Amino acid sequence: MPQDTLKIASLIDHTLLRADATASEIIKLCSEARQCGFASVCVNPYWVTLAASQLEGSAVKVCTVIGFPLGANATSTKVAETETAVRHGASEIDMVINIGELKSGHDDAVRRDIQAVADAAHKGGAILKVILETALLDNDQKVTASTLAKLAGAEFVKTSTGFSTGGATVPDVALMRRTVGPEMGVKASGGIRSLADVKNMVAAGATRIGASAGVKIVEGAAAEGGY
Repeated sequence: MPQDTLKIASLIDHTLLRADATASEIIKLCSEARQCGFASVCVNPYWVTLAASQLEGSAVKVCTVIGFPLGANATSTKVAETETAVRHGASEIDMVINIGELKSGHDDAVRRDIQAVADAAHKGGAILKVILETALLDNDQKVTASTLAKLAGAEFVKTSTGFSTGGATVPDVALMRRTVGPEMGVKASGGIRSLADVKNMVAAGATRIGASAGVKIVEGAAAEGGY
């Protein structure tokens, strides 16, 4: 695989979060991730153990989602989910913020929720990505959420679950990047289906891409001679 195509692949969290995903589909996801050199596979918490076993010995990380997709779980539940996921082999945690509390103006509650998950992830050697669900927020709320994630010690802010009313947009990625500065990662996720989409998100400031169309994207990069 050309070096430039590998560069594209290394940005992608190869994602399968459908409720009806089967064990054989998870195994296929992991095989594709190994073959393409994706950054991680992103699976629901139940499948972390299987994914970790499939990816043992490879550079591909296991990512899972916490408080997914609504973010309205109790903090203690999010922490327990995180601890279990890390114990079973996850090294990247994508949590959904408490969107209702953010929209209520309860910033301290949102920060504490993120901080508790960050602490649990970091204790187990994992990194934390914080899903804002940007489609449900105005720009001021996006800035606030990004700032709270940074203050709470997360490594990334992330646009979307892919299960709400919209996904990643270039303006949202650019806004999040301006807010968190160069120190944090920005993950664009939701509706990213082509190499052109990836290029646009990276140009706006994304350093990680969440996509279920990762194989198609990498094939597009190879056909174009890389990126």
